[in-house]
Amino acid sequence: MANKGKQSSFVMQAGILAAAGLICKVIGILYRSPLAHVIGDEGNGYYSSAYEIYTIILLVSSYSIPSAISKVIAQQLALRRFRNARKIFHCALVYVVIVGGVASILTLLFANVLVGGNSAPVLRIFAPTIFLSGILGVLRGYFQAHGTMVPTSFSQILEQVLNAVVSILAAVLLMRMVAGQDDTTRAIYGASGSAIGTGAGVLIALLFMLFVLILNRPAIEKQVRRDKSGELLETGEVYRIIITMVTPIILSTFIYNCNSSLNLTIYTRIMEYVKGMSEADAYTQYGLFSGKAKQIANIPIALASAMSTAVIPGVSGSYARKDIKETNRKIATAMKTTMLLSIPSAVGLAVLAKPIVLLLYPQKASVDTVSWLLAGLSVSVVFYAISTITNGVLQGIGKVNLPVINAAIALVGQTAVLVLLLLFTDLGLHTLVIATVLYSFLMCILNGISVKKQLGYRQEYVKTFCIPIWASVIMGAAAFGVYYGLYRLLPVNVVCLAAALFIAVILYFVLIIKMGAVRERDLQALPKGKLIVRIARRCRLIP
Repeated sequence: MANKGKQSSFVMQAGILAAAGLICKVIGILYRSPLAHVIGDEGNGYYSSAYEIYTIILLVSSYSIPSAISKVIAQQLALRRFRNARKIFHCALVYVVIVGGVASILTLLFANVLVGGNSAPVLRIFAPTIFLSGILGVLRGYFQAHGTMVPTSFSQILEQVLNAVVSILAAVLLMRMVAGQDDTTRAIYGASGSAIGTGAGVLIALLFMLFVLILNRPAIEKQVRRDKSGELLETGEVYRIIITMVTPIILSTFIYNCNSSLNLTIYTRIMEYVKGMSEADAYTQYGLFSGKAKQIANIPIALASAMSTAVIPGVSGSYARKDIKETNRKIATAMKTTMLLSIPSAVGLAVLAKPIVLLLYPQKASVDTVSWLLAGLSVSVVFYAISTITNGVLQGIGKVNLPVINAAIALVGQTAVLVLLLLFTDLGLHTLVIATVLYSFLMCILNGISVKKQLGYRQEYVKTFCIPIWASVIMGAAAFGVYYGLYRLLPVNVVCLAAALFIAVILYFVLIIKMGAVRERDLQALPKGKLIVRIARRCRLIP
């Protein structure tokens, strides 16, 4: 019963974070549509290219901090060394203030070197956000280590809401300031406004997390006073732990995510200097892939990211207690839950790509292109989901160097294919889709091999993969038929899409229960699990 309780709590926390991640992604997509309309495809291209470099700098300076800190502190909490946990938290704050400050200054000074000329002003506006994100990351990692994802989840939603509002308002106001100038100047100012929104979102999230910390301070101090372990780490030892843990995770996350920035550079340079395309056209085209198709494809990937975040402290704690059986049970739960959601999401994106794009990005000139890109990227959703979970597992058990090696191998492979396709074919943006799918597939395979080797983990396939795939294929066919059948009678995209999605969700829910992929206890472990079980019983899906 104890294991079931732990598993239920672990899935519940992951579900809370996943729900917040989905809400954030949906908000992101919803505001990106009017924003893209305001700043245009050229402005979207400049923003996307600056955002890619900003993300890489963020990865190096602070993005990996929550995962690393939650792992280190979770180990101390599992051993009931509360004073050490607090000391690690304080030292981590000092670390990110120094590293984040340096990264922000360097970004401000060398923006022209890091990104194309027209995107440099946008990147400079991102610079202060890098510093704030480091502090925010430590606070989120601290609460995640304590097994609660609620503060992180709420702060993410708050961040995204303010980001959406400020991005659109700032873009409109800045573009009005240069209303009489050429289109490129207006696009640069519009993209800069969107960057201001990102900073505003991070600032409000940071203020919220500081408020939560102040509220929890009495309980934390009480916990520390009860610490009878008698073992207090030296300050130098704490920094050594942080650096040795953070550095490999940074490298892994950097390589794992830098394929986007590398692909941006390779694509724009080859299209400009080999294919003869102008800089504005190259960035506009890339914006269709990164700023539209990839943004939509990233929505279901947020589920895997949430599960990975939730699995790290749990796996780290059980592994520190040398409970390999419990560690593998948590991995299996994380993998099964993620696949039950990622596989149907991928199929849904593939069969309903054009209706989804029409709803979110209705600019007629790019609808067909973005739809084909999204349909191709849908395959990578499952591969990224698996590799994200296994990445978190390897980090959780302290094998932080393995994801670095695996990511480097995958990056070399996808880069070679991308360059060859761009040089010797006319596939254009579709080469980016092929490279992205290849990269996610290689990471999926290599990380899976590493987890099996380190933990002796044996993956269950029928309930985790086979049943969800069959159920998703049936669901996808039904959704396709409902949408296009209804569209002939009532050609209103939003109505037909809503009907297709409603039928798809209901049908998939019924199929995975009837085909035996999930049982009552699996449903109970989900957020609002009791309600879901009651619904299933009323529908006679479970006894």
